[in-house]
Amino acid sequence: MGGDDVRLRAVVGLAQGMAAAHAPRESWRAAAAGACRALGGSFAALSVWERELGRLRVLANVGERAQDEEEFPEDEAYPVHQFPEITEFLHERWVGGGGPNAWVETADGPAAGHAEYCHQRVAALRRRGRGCCVVAPIVMHGRAWGELYVARPAGAPVFDRADADFATVLASVVAAGIAQTERLEEARRLAFTDALTGLANRRAVDMRLDEAIERHRAEGVVVSLVVCDLNGLKRVNDTRGHAVGDRLLERFGSVLSLCGAMLPGTLAARLGGDEFCLLAVGPAADEVVRVADELCRRAGELELGEGVACGVASTEDPLGPVRSARRLFRLADAAQYRAKAVRSAKPVVAGREGPDDPVVRLADAPPPAAAERRRFRGRR
Repeated sequence: MGGDDVRLRAVVGLAQGMAAAHAPRESWRAAAAGACRALGGSFAALSVWERELGRLRVLANVGERAQDEEEFPEDEAYPVHQFPEITEFLHERWVGGGGPNAWVETADGPAAGHAEYCHQRVAALRRRGRGCCVVAPIVMHGRAWGELYVARPAGAPVFDRADADFATVLASVVAAGIAQTERLEEARRLAFTDALTGLANRRAVDMRLDEAIERHRAEGVVVSLVVCDLNGLKRVNDTRGHAVGDRLLERFGSVLSLCGAMLPGTLAARLGGDEFCLLAVGPAADEVVRVADELCRRAGELELGEGVACGVASTEDPLGPVRSARRLFRLADAAQYRAKAVRSAKPVVAGREGPDDPVVRLADAPPPAAAERRRFRGRR
């Protein structure tokens, strides 16, 4: 009974560890680490079967890793023909009514049958100084998703049939945890993504900008915001229809994404309607202005469009103290408003027209009535 209690606690711990994960990598690590502890292993790995590429790709390695094993490898993958049990033997067994049972292999050969499937794993065990492993298929939606692999060092007790049966249980818990993580990731993606353009949405910008301003205040990191208003959208909607207007928004979104990629780590977003922005954290203000200028040039070449009104505000320019995300947003918004008012083909940059900069004065003035200016509505 004591052994059953220990294993029950291990299953609960594994499930809780995966449930507490906030990102896929954390979930992968929790799955591998929890299984490693539960089975008394020294090393564990979680792999996914990428059907379209015909390979098993390692997502996470935990425990006593060999020199060539990284915790989250970028390119550790193996052709599935080297490990055909995931596509052949196991699949045929499930179709015939069997379950996706785990199995054990040792550095001396398979512990129990299936010799035709073990040669690559046996070689890997020997190469990395391990004595045995248990491999458990991970099944989701009735299909093989990947595998859970737990090993012990040479000289340690070899996994037995009971361990393999327990690994099968752990793999089912891992499958449930991965499915939950994937659902949460999809929910997060939808919550922070603009459905039309695929860019980030206003909620994502607000969160990232708040974090960036905190870094600016604590570390002095440069934070820059480019705010754009796509000209001519109303005319396109009125004369060509909203479907054509949506295509114009999508095309500009692609241009914005391309230009944002010129600044490492920059967030490209649609704020709503015809309003877009780039949020850059780290690059120098002059680099951001250069990219904003390129954005204006490319937007001016879009079919049906009439270019963009573009405003830039950066903490590296003389704007006065920027203690809140709201102030930087108002400065960039004011610069964009001025660009629109003077029909500028280039970005207007806040703080670069001397001590009496009209953009800074406009941003710091009390907000006008809503009827006068829909855009100044108390941005965060």
